[in-house]
Formats: sequence, structure tokens, C-alpha cells
Amino acid sequence: QVQLVESGGGLVQTGGFLRLSCAASGRTFSNHVMAWFRQAPGKAREFVADISTDGSTTSYSYSVKGRFTISRDNAKNTVYLQMNSLKPEDTAIYYCAAGSLWSRQREQYDYWGQGTQVTVSS
Repeated sequence: QVQLVESGGGLVQTGGFLRLSCAASGRTFSNHVMAWFRQAPGKAREFVADISTDGSTTSYSYSVKGRFTISRDNAKNTVYLQMNSLKPEDTAIYYCAAGSLWSRQREQYDYWGQGTQVTVSS
């Protein structure tokens, strides 16, 4: 069982930055692929980024590649999402997720946090 708690969301202007954190409980954090998804009002939850168990491999959605960076610290049971050059279209609730398989499909992730709101003003 893994419990996830996100933090770091907030209101920022266009071009600004935020760093999201996701703290995990349990001793199996390092065995899980971690990912960030987001959900804007009226839209489906979409993949943002994921990272392998040892942090050596990452992937990003086209819309955030080059602006966002996912990382993890297995000693701290934490995964991060550094978000730079934010745009109004990045406004969403951001969720972290843990799973056993490398996937961009939300159905492949077993554990989810409660989400943190990110709002980018124009």
C-alpha cells in the first residue's frame, strides 16, 4: 500500500514557475514507477510525465516537454515536478501516481494522491 500527498501548487503568473512535491508513505516507494497527471475543468485527466524506479529514465507529454522536469529522491520517498515557463493552459489539478508498469495510461497506476491546484494567470 502506498499513500501519496501532493504539495506545492498555487497561483502564478504566465512565465512563472512552481515546484510540486509528492511524498509517499510505505517502504516500497523505490519499487514503483511514478508519474504526474493533470486534469483541467471539463477535461479528462491527462499524462504529464513519468519516471522510472531508479530515476534514470523519464518521459514527458508533448505539451510540457522542455518546460517541466520530473525527478525523484528515493531516500526521501518523494517525487518532484519542476514546472517552468508556465502558461494559462497548464492550469489544472495535478496528481501524482504510483504504479508497477511504465505507462502513460492512467489505468495502469494503482495509487493516487488527492491532487494540488495549479493556476496560471494571463
